[in-house]
Amino acid sequence: MKEIVLDTETTGISVKDGHRIVEIGCIELDNLVPINKFHTYLNPERKVSDKAFEVHGYSDDFLSKQKKFSEIVDDFLDFIEGKNLIIHNAEFDVSHLNNELSLIGKKKISNVIIDTLELARLKFPGTSSSLDALCKRYRIDNSRRVQHTALIDCDLLAKVYINLIDQKEPALDFKNDNNFETKKLNSQVSYFKKVVTPSKDEILMHKEYLKNYLKKNYFN
Repeated sequence: MKEIVLDTETTGISVKDGHRIVEIGCIELDNLVPINKFHTYLNPERKVSDKAFEVHGYSDDFLSKQKKFSEIVDDFLDFIEGKNLIIHNAEFDVSHLNNELSLIGKKKISNVIIDTLELARLKFPGTSSSLDALCKRYRIDNSRRVQHTALIDCDLLAKVYINLIDQKEPALDFKNDNNFETKKLNSQVSYFKKVVTPSKDEILMHKEYLKNYLKKNYFN
């Protein structure tokens, strides 16, 4: 199953105040293994708020030289098409993405959304569910997160997500972009899901299913 870990950085908090996206980062997972990425900086066509600048450090001068959302939207939509989106505090990112789409006359995102903030709150009620807190809980090295950047946050969130759903984390070094070369990943990954032993009844049900399937598709 393919999923997309997604993060955005913006000029400020609320779309109601006219704030726009300045960065989109995505990591594609295939059965929880990172296989591809999408990343772009964006010209928001407005100034970055002081608070947002403190968070991500992207200056107005730097962003003014980047592509506009309308120039990358088709590539972005193709990348996420048909895949679940894994986002931390999804309401924030989705509202900004839908605002950008609305501004250029595109339909809102219809993907299934998995909000890791909600997953964390359900799993650890009454404790901090920030990305940094979850990294600390799962002993994930977040020392590179001096400022918020979309791809670094996606990298960390992918690892947090795997732990939140009680799976074993793939042994990959995300510092090297070559790890995203799809053809090489299978030989680099040491990854195991939990082994579930079926009951006798489940084995019998499976055999009956196979029997009916073969009869229907091959012996008619």
